[in-house]
Amino acid sequence: TVDRKLRYPLTSHLPPPALTTSSLRFVIDDILGSLSRGAAFLERQHEHINLDGVVGFLMLQAELKEAIRTWPHTDPVSWAQRTSAVALVRRLDQSFDKATNALQQNDPNYYREFEPLLSWTFWLIPQKWSSTDPSLVYPSTMTTECYNEQLSDKCLTLLLGTWKMNGTPCIVTKPCRDTMTRFGCPHYSLSHQLLYFMIGKMKGCTNLLKGDTRASRANMTEQNYQKIFCSNMMKTNQDIIRDGLTEQTVDIFIENILICGLAGFSDFYKADWLQHILRLQDEEVGCFGRDSDIMSQIIGDELLEQLQPHRRVKRREKILPDGCSSHMTAVAVGALGGYLNYYLAEQDITKRPLS
Repeated sequence: TVDRKLRYPLTSHLPPPALTTSSLRFVIDDILGSLSRGAAFLERQHEHINLDGVVGFLMLQAELKEAIRTWPHTDPVSWAQRTSAVALVRRLDQSFDKATNALQQNDPNYYREFEPLLSWTFWLIPQKWSSTDPSLVYPSTMTTECYNEQLSDKCLTLLLGTWKMNGTPCIVTKPCRDTMTRFGCPHYSLSHQLLYFMIGKMKGCTNLLKGDTRASRANMTEQNYQKIFCSNMMKTNQDIIRDGLTEQTVDIFIENILICGLAGFSDFYKADWLQHILRLQDEEVGCFGRDSDIMSQIIGDELLEQLQPHRRVKRREKILPDGCSSHMTAVAVGALGGYLNYYLAEQDITKRPLS
């Protein structure tokens, strides 16, 4: 294969429209090829992938369907690429049925609580773009995460209405609102705060901030919070790149691109960040985050979790039999789908959606 370095500069911070039509074609080819390998991974591992893993692939599915709907039909190459995207969607649809059946059997309660997220139609694709604002970056950030998974799960089920059978949706309790609007949180707390607002919006909950009596927050909107969170997630990603991607930081780096991109912040779709993601894919099995060194450590964590069932080791993570990270693979394919959609949206201002 042609070395990617020869095709387009890795360090380019130019926005996508600056890519020439021919280099854009290569980029789209690279993304589609990577996603096809990712789909093959899901086909093989559908019985083992966890709920968060399936959700990442469903976000991808929503992005692909939107891309296909709006694909610029300018020339045969573009049309051929659209055809492979259509084939990819069909493959994914078949895997989802199997994966969700397995989830339902493996963990029926958890499945029921998050079932609304397990449909690609739940995930809305941005129709307009905005950018983050460096002036919104926190003066300082906590060194430890400021949420726990139990509370985060509970707050989401209250939004989704799955906190009990036929529960009322869009409930916001004070502990949930306080946690989800807290400033200064790092990493996964930050991405879960953002996800909370996004899921609320997609569920159709209006006014998640009702009942907030703090004078200092009087004029804050849900959009304001999303912009603050993504501006801080942008700073996190810039710091991670500056210090060099490590096994510890790569997962949150890609997760930030996935969810802030899905929230409509297009400055996360940097050309050189795309190259980082593409390079992380395991050519052999198509997953992301396959690493022999951390394997032994994570297997140790999983054993510990089995010995102490009340101590939940990061539920998002599940290492699959072939040494792949379920979570990182899911966020990576979701992020790549976001790039695809954004590049297509920017590629042709004259395009007409195909109906």
